[in-house]
Amino acid sequence: MSNLYEADSYMVRQKVLKLLGEEFHIYSDDSMQQLIGYSKQKALKLKEDIRVYSDEQKSTELICIKARSIIDFGAGYDITDSQTGEAICSFKREGLKSIFKDSWKVMDSSGNQIGTISEDNGLLALVRRFVPFADIFVPQEFILSAGENPVTFTQSGGIRGTFVNKLYVKNIQSSGLDPRLVLAATMLLIAIEGKQGAG
Repeated sequence: MSNLYEADSYMVRQKVLKLLGEEFHIYSDDSMQQLIGYSKQKALKLKEDIRVYSDEQKSTELICIKARSIIDFGAGYDITDSQTGEAICSFKREGLKSIFKDSWKVMDSSGNQIGTISEDNGLLALVRRFVPFADIFVPQEFILSAGENPVTFTQSGGIRGTFVNKLYVKNIQSSGLDPRLVLAATMLLIAIEGKQGAG
């Protein structure tokens, strides 16, 4: 099993403003000493296809995230295990609701809703959208509610969309959720939400 699936928390570091796409390095903690996952997102793709690997050499492909259609506010994403081909789950962004507060539906492999991902607070979500530089002082936080305990995702690193973004993920094992589902949610939040402008 990958170290990524055994971790109870990790940090994803994203370098932005890269001409050839975005790179995501997943570390076991903030010290960035142990790399446990890697992903690269190609630039200018209309239909997302995100792969996550065990390391920067792409030795082992772990999961595949594919958009069902061209990127839009209500896009759906299917998650599969790259090693077995197993359908793990799917996510659907709630477009209209996300204008004011980012929200996602989490579905099992049969299409039944099993949980949600949403920003922590509606008022803070509005502040982040409409108050200049608010991201510096009010980091974006998401809550994945689908298991025994919620998983939290906290954005850090200054104004979202500039230089380096970091996303901290906590309570993975205690949630009782499939770690592949949590990993997919992590990548959607840092890779897709970052493209939604103020959202």
